Amino acid sequence: MLTDITLGQYFPGSSFLHRLDPRTKLLGTIIFVAGIFLAESPAAYGLLAAFAAFGIVLSGVPVRLVLRSLRPLWFIILITVLIHVFSTPGTVIYALGPLTATMEGVRQGALMAARLVFLIAMSSLLTFTTSPIVLTDGIERLLNPFRRLGLPAHELAMMMTIALRFIPTLLEETDRIMKAQMARGADFTSGNIVKRARNMVPLLVPLFISAFRRADELAVAMEARCYRGGENRTRMKELRFAVRDGVAFAAVLALLAILGALKWNVPLS
Repeated sequence: MLTDITLGQYFPGSSFLHRLDPRTKLLGTIIFVAGIFLAESPAAYGLLAAFAAFGIVLSGVPVRLVLRSLRPLWFIILITVLIHVFSTPGTVIYALGPLTATMEGVRQGALMAARLVFLIAMSSLLTFTTSPIVLTDGIERLLNPFRRLGLPAHELAMMMTIALRFIPTLLEETDRIMKAQMARGADFTSGNIVKRARNMVPLLVPLFISAFRRADELAVAMEARCYRGGENRTRMKELRFAVRDGVAFAAVLALLAILGALKWNVPLS
């Protein structure tokens, strides 16, 4: 289950999305997320689904890998749907004691589940098509204007990327430790909440020790390579916008404009 979480993993390739500037992908993902919250009608959600499917095709990432990124969060998606089904007033379609499921609740729950799916899928697509080093450069370049306000752009970008990069590593470590403890008789599934929390101690202690050890090894490696932050730092490959970046950014802006028009009933022609 833990190894199914794919956030932070990079899928090597040379597709259209892989060759985009990381700044384009970061801003495009932010705009797409904003567009998700503008969607209200079935037409808007259909447009988002078509755009997301087209993005997956352009990325060259296997569909099963994108779907695998959704698997660990199916429980949250299910809970979201049930909350809307039984809490939204409207036409009753089923009654279970004091709880009543409504047609409007089913519709609202389905739309909220679609929002979560789009959000997770596109965020995963960003990390699938962008290596951690390139992602760090993109975040730093986007934060550079805020240096005048005292924001440490390079250090913040490096910290965010390292945290994102180590998500899969720590999840694999957690899964390995959990299996080792279960082989020794540990039980992480039965009992009440207090007992389950107590049973997590044999998992959390070695996990924290492993995380601190990895952090110390990373710090030693960075110091051995004379890492001194972003001051006077040069790059072998400088980031430059290309025509394809303009095309991709224009497509995302067009999507946002259409979603806004659908939301506020603005004529498209």
